[in-house]
Amino acid sequence: MRAKSKVIITCAITGSIHTPSMSPHLPVTANDIATQAVEAAAAGASILHLHARDPGDGRPAASPDVYNEFLPRIKQATDAVINITTGGGQGMTIDERLAAAERFSPEMTSLNMGSMNFGLYPMLARYGELKHEWERKHLEGSKDFIFRNTFGDIEKILHRLGEGHGTRFEFECYDVGHLYTLAHFLDRKLVKPPLFVQTIFGILGGIGPDPQNVMFMRETAERLFGDQYHWSVLAAGRFQFPLCTMAATMGANVRVGLEDNLYIGKGKLAKSNAELVGKMRRILDELSVETATPTEARKMLDLKGAENVKI
Repeated sequence: MRAKSKVIITCAITGSIHTPSMSPHLPVTANDIATQAVEAAAAGASILHLHARDPGDGRPAASPDVYNEFLPRIKQATDAVINITTGGGQGMTIDERLAAAERFSPEMTSLNMGSMNFGLYPMLARYGELKHEWERKHLEGSKDFIFRNTFGDIEKILHRLGEGHGTRFEFECYDVGHLYTLAHFLDRKLVKPPLFVQTIFGILGGIGPDPQNVMFMRETAERLFGDQYHWSVLAAGRFQFPLCTMAATMGANVRVGLEDNLYIGKGKLAKSNAELVGKMRRILDELSVETATPTEARKMLDLKGAENVKI
């Protein structure tokens, strides 16, 4: 892993996992997404990972027009790197998942490195009444949902966004095999270093949230990528801060946010994404680890620059 002295904090603002009934603080409207994104950047996030929601009922949305309601506001108010999802939400086609990124040509997008089971259904047991019928279907449906990311899908995204727009990627790796898939594309020269490798722990269907797994994923990435990558860690739910803290002591970048975790502490809902970023930054400060600015993150990841997007 290439030497560096500063840690990139990514903040995932809303995602497509949690539903409005789970927290009143989950941003749904364009105003809420924009406001929370700008506040997260002010709190120390240098990359903002963004999904869209239907403003009426909060379900995941893919339309570029919905993204357009908040992306310009974020770009005008902060110099943070805008990172648009290509994962989208349940039932979206690859074309739907790529639509916003192709329209706005961001500096970064996410890119999931393999198809997988993606189980959200256990969350149903934690909640009684749900505000919207789609929420129950969304959670129950995950029992039979395969999150599709075939080799062909990955090639398509690399071609359409990487070659077509000069966009670079947050390579989301939910298990060890995903690292080897990324190495396959590196060997074929379809991806170019420096790679931003987001290792993900605690999603049902992916690798578990155990410290030993963090070590194993890091060791595997070191063997596969050497000095050609920057490592980052994302952990779901209550594992967010423990595993991100552990990884930061080993030189990792970190990702926090309401997409991945709704709680600031045991039994206490986070009131905003900025609150989660602020806590992570305080932990890093206590560890004497400096956080990267957006300018520094762009240099580390060799991004094309905010002036070259279409937002």
